[in-house]
Amino acid sequence: MSDSIMALMLGVSTFLGALGLIALLWGLRSGQFDDQAKFLDGARFDGEEELKDAVMMEKKKKEALEKKKKETAKKDYRPAD
Repeated sequence: MSDSIMALMLGVSTFLGALGLIALLWGLRSGQFDDQAKFLDGARFDGEEELKDAVMMEKKKKEALEKKKKETAKKDYRPAD
């Protein structure tokens, strides 16, 4: 390969690496990787009863979402011509 192509490839890869590093540093600085809800939920749902309640609430949300999808599917049904 010619020297100009190698220089272009080196420049582009260095630019993309620097761009990725800048994006990572921005994410760290702006708190994109902080998961504070994880720690709060761990303290809040510490007991066995609270965990059972959380599982039951998740199950209810899932059932409600499935029910809504079924109702939406029934409304959108059109018989073939």
